Amino acid sequence: MAHNLGKISAISGNVVQVTFDQKLPALYGALQVQDLILEVQSFIDERTVQTLAMGPTQGLARGMTVQDLGHQIQVPVGQKTLGRMFDALGHTIDDKAPIDKAPVRDIHATSKPLSDVSVSSQIFISGIKAIDLLAPMERGGKTGLFGGAGVGKTVLITEMINNMVGRYDGVSIFAGVGERSREGHQLYHEMKAAGVLPKTVMVFGQMNETPGLRFRVALSALTMAEYFRDEKKTDVLLLIDNIFRFIQAGSEVSVSLGQIPSRVGYQPSLGTDIADLEERISSTKDAAITSIQAVYVPADDFTDPSAVHTFQHLSSSIVLSRARAAQGLYPAVDLLQSNSNMLTPLIVGDRHYRIATQVRQTLAQYEDLKDIIAMLGFDELPAHDQQVVQTARKLERFLTQPFFTTTQFTTMEGRSVDLKDTLDGCERILSGEFNDYTEEDFYMVGTVEEAIKKHNIKGDK
Repeated sequence: MAHNLGKISAISGNVVQVTFDQKLPALYGALQVQDLILEVQSFIDERTVQTLAMGPTQGLARGMTVQDLGHQIQVPVGQKTLGRMFDALGHTIDDKAPIDKAPVRDIHATSKPLSDVSVSSQIFISGIKAIDLLAPMERGGKTGLFGGAGVGKTVLITEMINNMVGRYDGVSIFAGVGERSREGHQLYHEMKAAGVLPKTVMVFGQMNETPGLRFRVALSALTMAEYFRDEKKTDVLLLIDNIFRFIQAGSEVSVSLGQIPSRVGYQPSLGTDIADLEERISSTKDAAITSIQAVYVPADDFTDPSAVHTFQHLSSSIVLSRARAAQGLYPAVDLLQSNSNMLTPLIVGDRHYRIATQVRQTLAQYEDLKDIIAMLGFDELPAHDQQVVQTARKLERFLTQPFFTTTQFTTMEGRSVDLKDTLDGCERILSGEFNDYTEEDFYMVGTVEEAIKKHNIKGDK
């Protein structure tokens, strides 16, 4: 078959115009000039296309020959990708042998038709008490993970990957959008040390790479996830860090292409860009892609268009608290700020809803009393309020737990806790059964039986 060839007619930064004599390539089609891949973004006229370079354009010149590859950007999929690290174009970047004879897929796909999407509201059990109790995740849904640097986002992500392998026998796919190379290197070695790498695929578009690559890395990871869901009927955990950098890359691409900015300087296609990505994350009757997305909120302004458009796709929000991390309460989940659309009696059941509501109320009362304790001291509180404070502090500590992925650092064996055990423990603490226990008895345990054992051992001494 004769190749469809064109020539470069203009270069402006990362945008390259290519003129074809025979026929125009398709929208989002992949073109190649030397070792550089270009992606068609728009049509200038009946002979010329505007493309985005997926790499530096140094060394390109007008008149150079460009080949239409006849397909979109494609990435390898399937079993051979497990345990490997890729860039947005599907090339391996882990210093191991390239993947041979793996099936490939185009990165642009439409979302599943509604007739194929499973709409049953199922809970995705993470095995992490604080999340399963107060911000239960939806199987096949999207969860936002909010938090600054150093509060445990990466540790929480690696633990989720570990529990995905253990509980669901599924695979995890990590998309590093605009990651620092240090973060990617660290995460790779942490996953390797934790033993979760063989069931994980990692895809990175690093911070120093072109906007085109950073804008496409999430689609590349999602394409790999869709293969496991559709062909292997395997549950997939898709982790995106950071969804704001995906939006930021789209904004840079938009400016390069000469599009008129919309509100706050974002691209005019902001809502569509996010929806095209988010709507492909869904459940089928056989398997589901469940997504956890780290979200950065610019200047803590929740009315920012990037935040508004992201929130409308999320089914639950997990907020990490620096104050809890400073107290050594890990995971540092903010128990009052975190929430979920799934936490209704119809979905989680009356008992779960009742216990979660009581836990929230107790913690909220404790939060209100903190100023009084700071000014007057705990002993000046009425007896009823003293009991509320003690119960709340026991609940706070019961909702901590050691992680499998941190065992090598803490020497504490990890715990994955069933939802039933979490509910039983909180209910018994709320009932006053452990009023004679200290709050320390509940710190870094799995089930409440471990707290009882800890208390008894201390009593024997």
